[in-house]
Amino acid sequence: MSNIYNISELTFDTDCTSTSVYEWERLMKGSVKANGSKIRKLIKKFIPELYDSLGLDFYNPYESNSVRTKTHFIYVHSCIEYFLKF
Repeated sequence: MSNIYNISELTFDTDCTSTSVYEWERLMKGSVKANGSKIRKLIKKFIPELYDSLGLDFYNPYESNSVRTKTHFIYVHSCIEYFLKF
């Protein structure tokens, strides 16, 4: 995991409003701080429809709360966590 942001695929898995607390805890287990602006750029590249629907061309004050696990980026927007599998 020398450069976790150098990935070849990114897919939307779920968000915290569409999952149970049990599933949320499982997905968040082992999470560490991540670079939200780099995740935003990956969303633009791999999931442009999500990028557009969240209006990521505009400032997102929650982006700095983004984290990652061994399998997911968790991008935060409007206090909602978006689980993105890589």
